[in-house]
Amino acid sequence: MNAPLLSVKGLRTVFDTRAGLVCAVDGVDVEVRRGECLGVVGESGSGKSVTFSSVMGLVRSPGRIDGGEISFDGRDLRKLSPRDMRAVRGKEIAMTMQDALTALNPALTVGEQIAEVLEAHDETLPDGRGARSRAIRDRSIEILSLVGIPSAESRLRQYPHEFSGGMRQRIMIAIALACRPKLLIADEPTTALDVTIQAQVLELITDIREKLGMSVVLITHDLGVVAEHCDRVMVMYAGQVVEEGPTKDVIGQPKHPYTQGLLGSIPRLSLRGQPIRPIEGQVPDLINLPPQCRFYSRCAVRKDVCKSLISMREAGPAHRARCVRVGETSK
Repeated sequence: MNAPLLSVKGLRTVFDTRAGLVCAVDGVDVEVRRGECLGVVGESGSGKSVTFSSVMGLVRSPGRIDGGEISFDGRDLRKLSPRDMRAVRGKEIAMTMQDALTALNPALTVGEQIAEVLEAHDETLPDGRGARSRAIRDRSIEILSLVGIPSAESRLRQYPHEFSGGMRQRIMIAIALACRPKLLIADEPTTALDVTIQAQVLELITDIREKLGMSVVLITHDLGVVAEHCDRVMVMYAGQVVEEGPTKDVIGQPKHPYTQGLLGSIPRLSLRGQPIRPIEGQVPDLINLPPQCRFYSRCAVRKDVCKSLISMREAGPAHRARCVRVGETSK
C-alpha cells in the first residue's frame, strides 16, 4: 500500500515540426500517492498538460513518447495494447480538459455523454435493455447530483450550450467521475471562470476526493489554488521539473529561482503601491535547447557552473530543486 498509485520516470515526449524536434517533456519524474492531491504549476508551454496527456495515452502524431516509464497501480501503461489502455482511460484514470465548452460534444445531450462512459466502462450494469437504460439513467442523475447540478433529472436532456461556464465544468467533472476513477487529472479546471465559481469548483473537487478516496492531479498556473488545495506541488519549466515537495515547503521556502519568481509576481494587497516583480526574459526555444540550466538566461543568481546540465538536488525532507544554489537560495 506504500507504493505510489502513479509513478512516472524519465518521461520524454517530443513533437515533430517543420522547424525541428520540439522536446515538450524532457526527463520528467513524478509520483502521485494514493488519496493525495498533487499540484502541477508553471507558465504556459512548461509541459504540464503534455506530461499528463502522455500518461493518459492521448499524445498522437506528430507527437510521441520518446522514452521513460509510466506505471499505474502496478501496471506498465506503455506496454498496454490500445484496447487495454482504453479500458484504463476513463475508468481508472480520468481527465477533465481546460475548456469545457470545446471538450463537450455540442451535438449530444449531457445525459448521452455520461451514458457513453458508463456503457464503455461500467461492468455492473444489468444486461436487459430496459433495465440497463434505467440503471444508466439513475446513475447519471446520481452523478449530476453529486457535483451539485440542481434538477439533475430534467437537465440530463439539455445540451452543453444551455449551461453556464461553471455548470459545464461541473458536467466535465461528472463525466470524469462516472466510473469512480482512482486518479482524476484536472487540467486547469477553473479557466475562464470568475473567482466565486472557481472556489465552488475547487471545493467540489476537494469534497469528492475525500468522499471517494481518489487521488487528484491539479494542473494550474495559480499558486494560490495550490497552496489551499494541494498536499504536494511540482513546478515545471521548459519541459523539466525544477522543484517539488510538500506544498508548505515549496510555497513557504522556495529553493529554485523560478519558483521564487512565480511567487514574487503574485499581486498582494499587503504590498499595495509596490510594483509587481515579473520574471524577466523569455522561455528558451524548445527546439534548440542549450546544454545548460534551462532558466540560465533569466536567472538573477546564476553562476558559471549553471552553464552545464543541472540535476535535481535535495533541499529538505521530500523537497528537491534543480539548482546548484539550493543551500543558499531563499524566498
